[in-house]
Amino acid sequence: MTAPATVPTYVPGHGLLDGRVVVVTAAAGAGIGASVVRRALEEGARTVVFSDTHERRLAEAEESLAAEYGAERVRQQVCDVTDEAQVQALLDIADQLGGVDVMVNNAGLGGTASVLEMTDEQWLRVLDITLTGTFRCVRAAGQRMTAAGRPGVIVNNASVIGWRAQEGQAHYAAAKAGVMALTRCAALDLAPHGIRVNAVAPSLAMHPFLAKVTSDELLDELKGREAFGRAAEPWEVANVMVFLASDYSSYMTGEVVSVSSQRG
Repeated sequence: MTAPATVPTYVPGHGLLDGRVVVVTAAAGAGIGASVVRRALEEGARTVVFSDTHERRLAEAEESLAAEYGAERVRQQVCDVTDEAQVQALLDIADQLGGVDVMVNNAGLGGTASVLEMTDEQWLRVLDITLTGTFRCVRAAGQRMTAAGRPGVIVNNASVIGWRAQEGQAHYAAAKAGVMALTRCAALDLAPHGIRVNAVAPSLAMHPFLAKVTSDELLDELKGREAFGRAAEPWEVANVMVFLASDYSSYMTGEVVSVSSQRG
């Protein structure tokens, strides 16, 4: 039997990221990235540098967060993760603030197409943003952390679709499965430098944009697959990402944590 679709009470911060410089990609909207930025600030991050490709939304988000948490604690930067120069510019800002301590790689792109009709362009676009973009950010953050001789944490956003099949999602599933494999291998490469690399695998995290581009029928179907009979709130996924970024997960690396009952 599916449990009641009751959303739990939002939990206040406990200083899990006190004094740290946190970088978050794809964070100007109302989804998981934006929730990670807010949660990191609530958990005491000294500064959160957040990026997106949408300049106007970024500026609006920075203005709103600055009014709430203080202008000195938030910085925004336009960043397309398919562009290596823009990724490096994002990490340059973190260096100006003392260096990146936590890198949260949230950027990704979905879409629906059968492999019978999927074009090379569709396939490559999803892979470049979702998988190769994550790789670029893992590499850039790892290089900055090792050069500074400081431990750090990298958290990637994968998806349960990297474990299970879904019609019309070959490109996205391949990309997210790749993010999982990248996470495990990068964790071994970076462990000697005291850098941990983990990932979360959400299923359905509800936000206004998703509701706009997804039919009610499909949303109801996806909610019905979940043990709680509802979509996750973006902040519920952000909570797990912040846990992985904190010292509470100090012995975890190379793990993919499902934020869904659909592990397989």
